[in-house]
Amino acid sequence: VLAGYPLSPKDEEYVLVNNKCQCVTVTSKFVPSKENPDEEILVRNIRIIVPLQARENISDPLSPLRTTFVYRMSDLCRNCEPAEVELGGVIHQVQQGNSCEEPQTCYTYDRNQCYTSPVPLLYHGQVQHAPAALTPASCFAE
Repeated sequence: VLAGYPLSPKDEEYVLVNNKCQCVTVTSKFVPSKENPDEEILVRNIRIIVPLQARENISDPLSPLRTTFVYRMSDLCRNCEPAEVELGGVIHQVQQGNSCEEPQTCYTYDRNQCYTSPVPLLYHGQVQHAPAALTPASCFAE
């Protein structure tokens, strides 16, 4: 079961999933039925943007271009944010998803996550690798 939030106050279309890692947005809204205009049916729209210049390893700009993209609704909808639940007068912290140990495959940069890549630097005649931020706004946020 998915709950959503409206796109705008006047809009009746609700965003169920907005996965920036895999460039997928899933929305739903009620529309009049074609068979019976007095009834409304729930319509879901899935918008997928395939980043054709995505790399197999997004943190390595030299890795080969990705040619396979896999989208599973169960992965897109997983919510790994911890939540607090009261049971028998005691508050427990619970996990909302069941596959949170597995890393999420990212086809593009999630602007909320910091990505770095090692960059070779010549310093006093020696090559040293230093991490360079690929998404500076999220790496150096205050």
